[in-house]
Amino acid sequence: MLIAVHAGGPESDWQTDDALDELAQLLITAGAHPVGRIAQRLRSPHPLTYLQSGKLTELCARCLELDASLIVADDELTPNQQRSLEAATGLQVLDRTAIILDIFAQHARSRDGSLQVELAQLRYTLPRLVSTEKALSRLGAGIGTRGPGESKLETDRRRVKDRIVQLLQQTERLGAQRRTHRRWRARQAVETVAIVGYTNAGKSTLLNRLTGADALAADQPFATLDPTTRQLVLPGNARVLLTDTVGFIRKLPSDLVIAFKATLEEVTEADLLLHVVDASHPRWLDQALVCYQELESLGALDRTIVTALNKADRAAEPISPEDLAAFPNAVRISATTGQGLPELLATMAAALADAYVDVTVHIPFRQGELVHLFRERGRIDQESHDATGTILSGRLPRPLAGLYTGYHVARSAS
Repeated sequence: MLIAVHAGGPESDWQTDDALDELAQLLITAGAHPVGRIAQRLRSPHPLTYLQSGKLTELCARCLELDASLIVADDELTPNQQRSLEAATGLQVLDRTAIILDIFAQHARSRDGSLQVELAQLRYTLPRLVSTEKALSRLGAGIGTRGPGESKLETDRRRVKDRIVQLLQQTERLGAQRRTHRRWRARQAVETVAIVGYTNAGKSTLLNRLTGADALAADQPFATLDPTTRQLVLPGNARVLLTDTVGFIRKLPSDLVIAFKATLEEVTEADLLLHVVDASHPRWLDQALVCYQELESLGALDRTIVTALNKADRAAEPISPEDLAAFPNAVRISATTGQGLPELLATMAAALADAYVDVTVHIPFRQGELVHLFRERGRIDQESHDATGTILSGRLPRPLAGLYTGYHVARSAS
């Protein structure tokens, strides 16, 4: 049984129906079958039971009528809300976050993905641990009040916290390895493109179509979690590395964003973002907005963006010129049929060319931070030194080029 709370009004009703449709799809992907749904208009969820008492009574009756064995809320429930709902209904209660975490756990294939999913699950589980052996708990502190030792609940919490620390250390090592790989690619003057977008927008299908990769592409949310990188040749014989990344979704759990930080750094460090939008979805504009919000939270909106309006061949209505103009470098495509892909590749090549400027600069030794920035964000063709500083010849992202004003020299100086 699916449940949701919304503010009310005709538009809110429609949005809630769409949200519950998405939740139902998540539940099906996790391996369950939705049998019904209940939504209540409230300014905010009830702090203890999520739903108000009347709707809670209706929920109990509907669950009994439909023989439901599980209740799933569209919002992340507090531990108190979850326990109160379970006590009132006698059924297991989960929330949207738990379902997404379960899907991630099912789809994690690599060691890196498994570590990051486990970290997110433990962060989610920690505040929800409850004691099942209260008789072993300490009665208090001081003489005459000490129990037989640490309670099982306290032991469980300590073990979870210790495991979280271990996983954080391992994911930090993972992040360090990825940063090393990115620095190597930067030294090789290889530009990178990260595919981003709402889950199930067709990112993996597009990667496979453009590069001949064999990444799993399924019509379900979060079919792939682990980034897949392949070489792509653009018009003009420019070679770039194209990386498929984790999909975004409405109300993406914050614990997942934190756990997948090492993976999502591929987005923040890319030279170009290829934003894939499912143009056949009735709420594709809202999904695109969710992606922009997530990119903003990651600090990646300063990247150059090319928009691929995918599944254009299946769209119920043609994309209007106004909607097309609202997105940067937008191209209508179909990753399945190949429609629009030559135009997409040309747009990507032009966007990358425009994103960088050719420079040769002489940086005094006292300005070592500018050399470091060039190495991290630019593409170095040649590097040499003289008695007063470092001479760098290569390309810089256009927004950073202004920082090097005053240090330019003739390109032959290198």
